[in-house]
Amino acid sequence: MKQVKTIRLNFDKTDTLVLIDEKFSFFTRFVSGLPIFITDDNVNRIWGKNWEGYPVIEIKSGEKIKNVETVVEIYRQLLHYHVDRSWFIVGIGGGVVCDITGFVAGTFLRGLRFGFIPTTLLAQCDAAIGGKNGVNFEGHKNIIGTFNQPDFILCDPVFLTSLPKDETANGFAEIVKHALIADDSLFSLIEQHVSDICTLQPDIISALTMKSINIKSTVVMADEHDLGERLKLNFGHTFGHAIESVTGLSHGKAISIGMMLAMEISIKKGFLKDDTFLHVKSLLMQLGLPVSLRTDHSKIKEAIIKDKKRQEQKIHFVLLSGIGRTIIEQLSLEEMNRFLDQSAII
Repeated sequence: MKQVKTIRLNFDKTDTLVLIDEKFSFFTRFVSGLPIFITDDNVNRIWGKNWEGYPVIEIKSGEKIKNVETVVEIYRQLLHYHVDRSWFIVGIGGGVVCDITGFVAGTFLRGLRFGFIPTTLLAQCDAAIGGKNGVNFEGHKNIIGTFNQPDFILCDPVFLTSLPKDETANGFAEIVKHALIADDSLFSLIEQHVSDICTLQPDIISALTMKSINIKSTVVMADEHDLGERLKLNFGHTFGHAIESVTGLSHGKAISIGMMLAMEISIKKGFLKDDTFLHVKSLLMQLGLPVSLRTDHSKIKEAIIKDKKRQEQKIHFVLLSGIGRTIIEQLSLEEMNRFLDQSAII
């Protein structure tokens, strides 16, 4: 039996306990109050027998339901169950479920305690960590939201066994991102174990999850409210979110292309060497992630204008100077548009 690994994250108002390789069945140890679950139809269909007997609010799955309408329906269900401040909300699902759960918990009755049980690799390694909770609105990604930290994040690897291959690749993209922005040794570890990673060998996935959480949590604890240091976590995301919104491509795949574009800009600005670019490109391809895309540039440009990080006609953009080293620069929308028109990637 695997030893449970724990990380305690210290924030302004809440400490979050992260448990890696903990069994779902022990979740009640970490719940302070009467639990109610928020999950999606896919997770509930596959794993729902595990929480029979508890009140459950089921939502549809996918990015398209991450909106205000879904939040309002959850509020109605919470009223139906007569939820008061003695209750505890448990979000069990991928990144969309975690985002919505955190937002609902932070706003219903002016705040309820909550925890996450992430069921995708993307959520376990990235989306559940950091306290950003939000929904999309009229084409603007995560434009309505809160900073709200869960009491616990329980990562049970058993949930990964039901994931389709495309969904695991989404998690690989964020793990590579963490390596690129902060840890060249993590990048080397991924390279050395590509075949084991692609087949989700438990020991290597556990190690990657631990390293990713450590990287993200260190950055977040230094800058909980996204005022400076945390910007580096957006590497690949300005273009990635735009691509995701316009094409419907899954998050990880869109971020993979976004990272390629960010590295292309890094080369043009003289920060990054060509061989590093090719090195990263090769690894992304080995992990089953896309490295180019043919799409309408004008729609990507329109989506970037809606980016919540935009300040007037400029965006703080994360570039690379090497594996594990970032540079944050303000780029004008005009410069970014010109770059897109010249890109060989998109």
